[in-house]
Amino acid sequence: MELLHSGKVRDVYADGDDILLVASDRISIYDVVLPTPIPDKGKILTQLSLWWFDQLADVAPHHVLSATDVPAEWAGRAVRCRRLEMVMVECIARGYLTGSGLKAYEKDGAVSGVALPDGLIEGSRLAEPIFTPTTKVAPGEGHDEFITYPDVEARVGADVAAELRRITLEVYRRGSAVAAERGIIIADTKIELGWADGRLTIGDELLTPDSSRFWAQDEWQPGGTQRYLDKQFLRDWSTTELRDWDRTAPGPEIPEQVVSATRDRYVEVYERLTGDRWR
Repeated sequence: MELLHSGKVRDVYADGDDILLVASDRISIYDVVLPTPIPDKGKILTQLSLWWFDQLADVAPHHVLSATDVPAEWAGRAVRCRRLEMVMVECIARGYLTGSGLKAYEKDGAVSGVALPDGLIEGSRLAEPIFTPTTKVAPGEGHDEFITYPDVEARVGADVAAELRRITLEVYRRGSAVAAERGIIIADTKIELGWADGRLTIGDELLTPDSSRFWAQDEWQPGGTQRYLDKQFLRDWSTTELRDWDRTAPGPEIPEQVVSATRDRYVEVYERLTGDRWR
């Protein structure tokens, strides 16, 4: 097999007409891969994505061909996929105001050109989920930047832009309803979409702690930091404990207790969402 690409978390191999997507235990924050792995992270991301692909199969097709037809050494963390021609837009849905969305709102009163009411604060729930696309920048070439819906239309055409928005918001709405039944808020999520057989198809991962912000529903309180069940916990650790780090490579080693606390959050969100014990 030919290694096509080694990303921040996943390695992509060519295997005939298919690709193998292998999720490692690497973790990145602020586009920097940290030197300390999070045990089981790759398997959790893979298994949770597969669970969500099954839950939301009627929203849009996905890229997975098989979760078992993979080399034994990658069992549990790899999937065999169809090749996609990726859409060069990051598709993000937000139902709550936090992170870069909050910063954009505080600056402009809007996110990706979507005007929001005055008076919103950290953790505020939005009246309706919003589509907040960004550019899609290759690793090492800068950071993604917010773009407006008309910008998306200009890039891909009106019909494709409408379908990108529909799929992204429907994934968020449906996923949020499932998560709410299990005591979890999905604050926002990012999905990857590409073309296969003339249809927009979901790729990469879906509604995982790497691509979404998960909060404990019974602890949600607008106006302050939420209890994150995702890698935002690690970002917050780096911000409070590593004030001298300039967010460039090489990243800092993660202390053992922070590794354990991060893994615990990934396991917790997997178990609460799926109802299965992590093995």
